[in-house]
Amino acid sequence: MQPPNQENTTSISKMLLAIALTILCLSIYSYFFPQEKKESKTAQALPQDNQVAQAPVQNTSMQSVSKTEVLTIVKSKDFDIEIDTLGRIAQVYLKDKKFITPPQENLLSKLFGKKKDVTLPDRLPLFDSQSIRPLEVRFSDTALNELAFKNAYQTSSKEVILDKEPIKIELVQTLGKESFKKILTINPDLSYKIELIASNPSMQYFITNGARPMVENDTYVFLGTIVQKDGGTLEKFEKDDVEGVENFKDSTFVASVDRYFASILFDKGGKKLDVLVDGNIKAQSPIAFVSLQGNGSVDGYIGAKNYQELKALYPPLTDVVEYGLITFFAKPLFLLLEVLHNLIGNWGWAIVLLTILVRVALFPLSYKGMLGMQKLKELAPEMKQIQAQYKDDPQKMQKHIMELYKKNGANPLGGCLPLLLQIPVFFAIYKVLYCAVELKAEPWILWIHDLSVIDPYYILPLVMGITMYISQMMTPTTYTDPMQEKVFKLLPLFFTIFFIIFPFPAGLVLYWSVNNLLSIAQQMLINRIVAKQKEARK
Repeated sequence: MQPPNQENTTSISKMLLAIALTILCLSIYSYFFPQEKKESKTAQALPQDNQVAQAPVQNTSMQSVSKTEVLTIVKSKDFDIEIDTLGRIAQVYLKDKKFITPPQENLLSKLFGKKKDVTLPDRLPLFDSQSIRPLEVRFSDTALNELAFKNAYQTSSKEVILDKEPIKIELVQTLGKESFKKILTINPDLSYKIELIASNPSMQYFITNGARPMVENDTYVFLGTIVQKDGGTLEKFEKDDVEGVENFKDSTFVASVDRYFASILFDKGGKKLDVLVDGNIKAQSPIAFVSLQGNGSVDGYIGAKNYQELKALYPPLTDVVEYGLITFFAKPLFLLLEVLHNLIGNWGWAIVLLTILVRVALFPLSYKGMLGMQKLKELAPEMKQIQAQYKDDPQKMQKHIMELYKKNGANPLGGCLPLLLQIPVFFAIYKVLYCAVELKAEPWILWIHDLSVIDPYYILPLVMGITMYISQMMTPTTYTDPMQEKVFKLLPLFFTIFFIIFPFPAGLVLYWSVNNLLSIAQQMLINRIVAKQKEARK
């Protein structure tokens, strides 16, 4: 087996550079050119108007009637809910001021865009008014289904005030000789229970949690439908991911989500749900339905993806807060961040302390990597002599370089591999800080009034760039390619411009800035250790 050579070191350095540039380029591209997925192949087969699919158990692909009126309004101090004449939740408005923020502007739009007077609304609507609405019911029987979208529900509750106790609304629909009743119990925390009473016990139907909220349509996070199967496995679908209908029996919950909000159906008693995800319906994400027969019931929630609130409602719902492939690592980091916040009382300082704890935990890896890089830097002059002496004989060059490494106890991979192992940590923290609704409208100090939006004065991005440059200058690096050296030295400038132009949350930039400061302190410590070791060898 060949020992690692100088080319290995160069290739890993280039890989680190490629990772950094790839992140930069992909982020810029996705910002200016958001991906538009191709139209689903099954879209041509969509039934028109009130037409329904032929297979009864998959009878969910009907285009619902859009001309409906508001039947009932539920009002509380935190939210309003509108229920339409088809017994659906037409809209949910949040009144909490932390959710009502002005549109995010990047530096380019501020400098060159037209200045607009923005009047903030009193309420934040969660859904697109033209999308499939939560609690829409579709029947397996074609004739019954057509009646269901023609005949309005009736209720005696036209306006209901919700205070500290749950309220109950009864909605009744006549379907020829049959009837269908919804008894909707709404709680102050925006959770609800819907009981469905069919006049015929053999009546088969489907109820949906609706299309996903359309508040935070961010390209950097998952936007779509999540089904938790029996055993805890998650199935995730974004727009056009499903062709036809997919069935998931014995599911724990189904949720439609954006960055901060979710619409969920589940059963508090632990009863499993039969879920159908229909890719035939044109929507911003696949529409899911829960299949029921006769009398049935299901629990639901519409609102923010606050971890502790979801846990209190029904523990499995914490999986709605999802971080992709690194969820297994990111979720413990979020829970640690939450513990720190509970101790300190400020999310900004909790981020600072989390960064310190992560750096301390990674110090052995960082220390080993930096010592390895320091040793390689010390050997650089001798390596250049060997390269010049044996430039026409690569085999001898490699042999003498490896002898030099062995003589001095150096490992060409020792400096890079520990740093590579830290990359998943960065991505996990990035996901946590980017997706945490808990950071909405949460201040840090002075000018930072909201950690979930960009620093309004771009101070943190500048601090991040300066500290990144200082850290880079202090870190021993052996360059074998002049162009590689130039690009590496320009990276702090690239990232500073990147973080200024694009509206990255202040909480994320705070983490990166503190991380750079700790890198500087760590390098100073290692430099002292290396200096003492040199003195001891004399």
